Amino acid sequence: MLCVDTLNRAAAVDRHSVTAPDVWPERQLVERARTGDHQAFAALLDAHLAPTLRTVTAILGNEADARDATQAIFVKTWHELPSLRDIDRFPAWFGRIVVNTSRSALRQRRRRTIREISVDAMPNAGESLTTRTASQEERTAALDRLERALDRIAPGERVVLWMHHYEQRSLGEIGERLGVSAKTVKSRLFTARRALERALRAEDDQ
Repeated sequence: MLCVDTLNRAAAVDRHSVTAPDVWPERQLVERARTGDHQAFAALLDAHLAPTLRTVTAILGNEADARDATQAIFVKTWHELPSLRDIDRFPAWFGRIVVNTSRSALRQRRRRTIREISVDAMPNAGESLTTRTASQEERTAALDRLERALDRIAPGERVVLWMHHYEQRSLGEIGERLGVSAKTVKSRLFTARRALERALRAEDDQ
Protein backbone atom coordinates (compact mmCIF):
# COMPACT_ATOMS: atom_id res chain seq x y z
CA MET A 1 0.00 0.00 0.00
CA LEU A 2 1.42 3.37 -1.03
CA CYS A 3 1.60 5.85 1.85
CA VAL A 4 2.84 9.41 2.19
CA ASP A 5 6.33 8.26 3.17
CA THR A 6 6.50 6.12 0.05
CA LEU A 7 5.52 9.08 -2.12
CA ASN A 8 8.14 11.22 -0.42
CA ARG A 9 10.83 8.61 -0.94
CA ALA A 10 9.84 8.18 -4.57
CA ALA A 11 9.97 11.93 -5.14
CA ALA A 12 13.48 12.02 -3.69
CA VAL A 13 14.94 9.53 -6.20
CA ASP A 14 18.08 10.87 -7.92
CA ARG A 15 16.95 12.32 -11.26
CA HIS A 16 20.51 12.16 -12.59
CA SER A 17 20.87 8.39 -12.46
CA VAL A 18 21.59 6.37 -15.59
CA THR A 19 17.89 5.53 -15.95
CA ALA A 20 16.77 9.10 -15.23
CA PRO A 21 12.99 8.98 -15.89
CA ASP A 22 12.68 12.73 -16.35
CA VAL A 23 13.80 12.31 -19.95
CA TRP A 24 11.27 9.60 -20.72
CA PRO A 25 8.03 10.48 -22.56
CA GLU A 26 4.94 10.45 -20.38
CA ARG A 27 3.59 7.33 -22.07
CA GLN A 28 6.66 5.39 -20.97
CA LEU A 29 6.42 6.77 -17.45
CA VAL A 30 2.78 5.69 -17.21
CA GLU A 31 3.57 2.25 -18.57
CA ARG A 32 6.36 1.69 -16.06
CA ALA A 33 4.53 3.30 -13.14
CA ARG A 34 1.52 1.04 -13.54
CA THR A 35 3.81 -1.97 -13.09
CA GLY A 36 4.97 -0.59 -9.73
CA ASP A 37 8.00 1.48 -10.74
CA HIS A 38 8.23 4.12 -7.99
CA GLN A 39 10.88 6.11 -9.83
CA ALA A 40 8.68 6.47 -12.90
CA PHE A 41 5.72 7.41 -10.74
CA ALA A 42 7.82 10.05 -8.95
CA ALA A 43 8.61 11.58 -12.34
CA LEU A 44 4.89 11.63 -13.18
CA LEU A 45 4.19 13.23 -9.82
CA ASP A 46 6.79 15.93 -10.45
CA ALA A 47 5.27 16.73 -13.84
CA HIS A 48 1.68 16.95 -12.61
CA LEU A 49 2.03 18.20 -9.04
CA ALA A 50 2.03 21.96 -9.64
CA PRO A 51 -0.86 22.13 -12.15
CA THR A 52 -2.90 19.69 -10.07
CA LEU A 53 -2.42 21.74 -6.92
CA ARG A 54 -3.46 24.92 -8.75
CA THR A 55 -6.62 23.30 -10.08
CA VAL A 56 -7.61 21.78 -6.74
CA THR A 57 -6.91 25.06 -4.95
CA ALA A 58 -9.22 26.83 -7.38
CA ILE A 59 -11.99 24.31 -6.71
CA LEU A 60 -11.61 24.15 -2.92
CA GLY A 61 -10.54 27.75 -2.34
CA ASN A 62 -8.25 26.74 0.51
CA GLU A 63 -4.59 25.85 0.08
CA ALA A 64 -4.36 23.54 3.09
CA ASP A 65 -7.41 21.56 1.96
CA ALA A 66 -6.04 21.53 -1.59
CA ARG A 67 -2.75 20.02 -0.45
CA ASP A 68 -4.58 17.25 1.38
CA ALA A 69 -6.78 16.58 -1.64
CA THR A 70 -3.78 16.62 -3.99
CA GLN A 71 -2.04 14.03 -1.85
CA ALA A 72 -5.20 11.91 -1.97
CA ILE A 73 -5.29 12.29 -5.76
CA PHE A 74 -1.79 10.89 -6.22
CA VAL A 75 -2.35 8.06 -3.74
CA LYS A 76 -5.53 7.15 -5.61
CA THR A 77 -3.68 7.40 -8.92
CA TRP A 78 -1.01 5.01 -7.69
CA HIS A 79 -3.56 2.47 -6.49
CA GLU A 80 -5.72 2.60 -9.62
CA LEU A 81 -3.02 2.98 -12.25
CA PRO A 82 -2.66 -0.79 -12.81
CA SER A 83 -6.30 -0.86 -13.94
CA LEU A 84 -5.69 1.70 -16.70
CA ARG A 85 -5.90 -0.33 -19.91
CA ASP A 86 -5.30 2.38 -22.50
CA ILE A 87 -2.11 4.24 -21.58
CA ASP A 88 -2.86 6.96 -24.12
CA ARG A 89 -5.97 7.83 -22.12
CA PHE A 90 -3.94 8.72 -19.03
CA PRO A 91 -4.46 12.54 -19.24
CA ALA A 92 -8.27 12.24 -19.33
CA TRP A 93 -8.25 9.40 -16.79
CA PHE A 94 -6.09 11.38 -14.38
CA GLY A 95 -8.20 14.50 -14.94
CA ARG A 96 -11.31 12.63 -13.80
CA ILE A 97 -9.52 11.58 -10.62
CA VAL A 98 -8.62 15.22 -9.96
CA VAL A 99 -12.18 16.45 -10.46
CA ASN A 100 -13.88 13.60 -8.60
CA THR A 101 -11.51 13.75 -5.63
CA SER A 102 -12.01 17.50 -5.40
CA ARG A 103 -15.77 17.05 -5.48
CA SER A 104 -15.56 14.47 -2.71
CA ALA A 105 -13.52 16.88 -0.61
CA LEU A 106 -16.22 19.51 -1.09
CA ARG A 107 -18.98 17.12 -0.05
CA GLN A 108 -17.08 16.12 3.08
CA ARG A 109 -16.75 19.65 4.32
CA ARG A 110 -19.57 20.90 6.52
CA ARG A 111 -19.19 24.51 5.64
CA ARG A 112 -18.66 26.32 2.42
CA THR A 113 -15.03 27.40 2.13
CA ILE A 114 -14.71 28.29 -1.53
CA ARG A 115 -13.76 31.93 -1.15
CA GLU A 116 -11.18 32.94 -3.67
CA ILE A 117 -10.16 32.60 -7.28
CA SER A 118 -7.80 35.33 -8.36
CA VAL A 119 -8.70 37.10 -11.55
CA ASP A 120 -5.21 36.22 -12.78
CA ALA A 121 -6.42 32.63 -12.73
CA MET A 122 -9.27 33.48 -15.09
CA PRO A 123 -7.63 35.97 -17.46
CA ASN A 124 -10.22 35.96 -20.23
CA ALA A 125 -13.17 36.09 -17.88
CA GLY A 126 -11.48 38.70 -15.74
CA GLU A 127 -10.98 41.02 -18.67
CA SER A 128 -14.60 40.70 -19.74
CA LEU A 129 -16.09 41.01 -16.29
CA THR A 130 -14.08 43.91 -14.94
CA THR A 131 -13.86 47.43 -16.27
CA ARG A 132 -10.51 48.89 -17.19
CA THR A 133 -10.18 51.51 -14.47
CA ALA A 134 -8.03 54.57 -14.15
CA SER A 135 -6.72 53.86 -10.66
CA GLN A 136 -5.41 50.90 -8.70
CA GLU A 137 -8.06 51.49 -6.05
CA GLU A 138 -10.87 51.20 -8.59
CA ARG A 139 -9.37 48.09 -10.10
CA THR A 140 -8.99 46.48 -6.69
CA ALA A 141 -12.64 47.22 -5.94
CA ALA A 142 -13.67 45.65 -9.25
CA LEU A 143 -11.66 42.51 -8.53
CA ASP A 144 -13.13 42.26 -5.03
CA ARG A 145 -16.60 42.49 -6.57
CA LEU A 146 -15.79 39.62 -8.93
CA GLU A 147 -14.39 37.45 -6.14
CA ARG A 148 -17.50 38.00 -3.99
CA ALA A 149 -19.66 37.09 -6.97
CA LEU A 150 -17.68 33.91 -7.57
CA ASP A 151 -18.26 33.03 -3.93
CA ARG A 152 -22.01 33.05 -4.60
CA ILE A 153 -22.08 30.44 -7.37
CA ALA A 154 -22.06 26.66 -6.99
CA PRO A 155 -18.78 24.69 -6.89
CA GLY A 156 -19.67 22.82 -10.07
CA GLU A 157 -20.08 26.11 -11.90
CA ARG A 158 -16.71 27.28 -10.66
CA VAL A 159 -15.13 24.06 -11.90
CA VAL A 160 -16.19 24.58 -15.52
CA LEU A 161 -15.29 28.28 -15.43
CA TRP A 162 -11.87 27.43 -14.06
CA MET A 163 -11.08 24.72 -16.59
CA HIS A 164 -12.33 26.77 -19.54
CA HIS A 165 -10.95 30.21 -18.68
CA TYR A 166 -7.78 29.42 -16.70
CA GLU A 167 -6.70 26.04 -18.03
CA GLN A 168 -8.08 27.08 -21.45
CA ARG A 169 -9.38 23.58 -22.13
CA SER A 170 -11.74 22.85 -24.96
CA LEU A 171 -15.30 21.68 -24.36
CA GLY A 172 -14.25 18.19 -25.39
CA GLU A 173 -11.34 18.10 -22.95
CA ILE A 174 -13.52 19.33 -20.10
CA GLY A 175 -16.11 16.72 -21.02
CA GLU A 176 -13.51 13.96 -20.76
CA ARG A 177 -12.61 15.11 -17.28
CA LEU A 178 -16.21 15.39 -16.13
CA GLY A 179 -17.39 12.27 -17.93
CA VAL A 180 -19.99 14.12 -20.00
CA SER A 181 -20.38 15.18 -23.62
CA ALA A 182 -18.99 18.42 -25.05
CA LYS A 183 -22.59 19.52 -25.61
CA THR A 184 -23.32 19.09 -21.91
CA VAL A 185 -20.19 21.05 -21.01
CA LYS A 186 -21.30 23.87 -23.31
CA SER A 187 -24.66 23.95 -21.54
CA ARG A 188 -23.01 23.94 -18.11
CA LEU A 189 -20.63 26.69 -19.11
CA PHE A 190 -23.54 28.79 -20.34
CA THR A 191 -25.35 28.21 -17.03
CA ALA A 192 -22.22 29.04 -15.03
CA ARG A 193 -21.71 32.31 -16.88
CA ARG A 194 -25.34 33.29 -16.33
CA ALA A 195 -25.02 32.41 -12.64
CA LEU A 196 -21.94 34.61 -12.39
CA GLU A 197 -23.75 37.46 -14.11
CA ARG A 198 -26.62 37.18 -11.61
CA ALA A 199 -24.14 37.09 -8.75
CA LEU A 200 -22.49 40.24 -10.06
CA ARG A 201 -25.85 41.99 -10.25
CA ALA A 202 -26.60 40.88 -6.68
CA GLU A 203 -23.33 42.43 -5.57
CA ASP A 204 -24.28 45.69 -7.25
CA ASP A 205 -27.69 45.71 -5.54
CA GLN A 206 -26.17 45.50 -2.08
